[in-house]
Amino acid sequence: MFLSTLRSGFALGALAISGQASVVLAAECSREALLATAEKYIAAQTSGNLSDLPNSFTTNHFTYQENNQIISIQKGVITKPLKVEYSRHTADTVACASYTELVALTPTPYVIGTQIRHGLGTGTGTGTTETITMIDSITATTGALFFNASATLAHFRTESWGPLEVSTRPSRKMLQDAIDGYLDLWGGPGGPTALSRLPFGRPCERTEGSRYINCTDGIPAGGPVGGKENDMRRYVIDEVTGSADVLCSFTAVGNIPDSHEVRFRMERFGMCILLRFVRLTMGRIGDLLVWRRGRGVVGSRRSEKVYHLEVHVPCFRSGML
Repeated sequence: MFLSTLRSGFALGALAISGQASVVLAAECSREALLATAEKYIAAQTSGNLSDLPNSFTTNHFTYQENNQIISIQKGVITKPLKVEYSRHTADTVACASYTELVALTPTPYVIGTQIRHGLGTGTGTGTTETITMIDSITATTGALFFNASATLAHFRTESWGPLEVSTRPSRKMLQDAIDGYLDLWGGPGGPTALSRLPFGRPCERTEGSRYINCTDGIPAGGPVGGKENDMRRYVIDEVTGSADVLCSFTAVGNIPDSHEVRFRMERFGMCILLRFVRLTMGRIGDLLVWRRGRGVVGSRRSEKVYHLEVHVPCFRSGML
């Protein structure tokens, strides 16, 4: 299952890119505070005790959403104690939100992607990280498509998600354009041109659970005009790590709760090399795309900057397929 943002209901997409909201939130939502709250979320998931979260999450403005359904937090997976084997966070000081990815093997195996939002949740930019207004999770467990928490854990542990050098960080717009372009591949008005906006490189491979296949298998050339658009998009964009997570409904193939994450890494190469790596481990897809700058030629000694984009789908509940 993947998680996405309901634009009309939560106005989170507008909040994430609004210049006015950015000024207010950036002043009140520090990266350190966002990540500290994300760690408290891990503590709560480990204990199954909501008291490990800030008390302010019980305000009238709080919403708990799981697999794209609003439910009582007392009925959520967060109240089930899990032994968290792996967790990772990103922070968005503009949207005043964080994204957490976690893997648990016992007592029940889970792979979970969670966005935590702060403020009043109205798009006004009010509030601070002391107030949690939404916990939004996609939870996948036994029975989900390609689910294998142990294999996912082994794969995740090989990755490095440290901060990028300031000079190599992609812009917020680049990150959002990339994730939107990938989702647009499957349908909606942007479908017919989406592929041309995503320069996939070669070679490439994709991991689906324990399977390895070509990363372009099953990737459409561009959705038909009038096809269903993947909607309910909500974003956590972190330029520091070159990451953007979007929670959405994968409407193009059946209203599937979905979480995609993209990551850019910019490196210098003596030759222009195109690479692409796609992962769908248990439902984790990662695409390594290449965004190129300059006019370097294959074989040239002149270095050029190359952006590598990885798209991750950490949680995929496919019982709906």
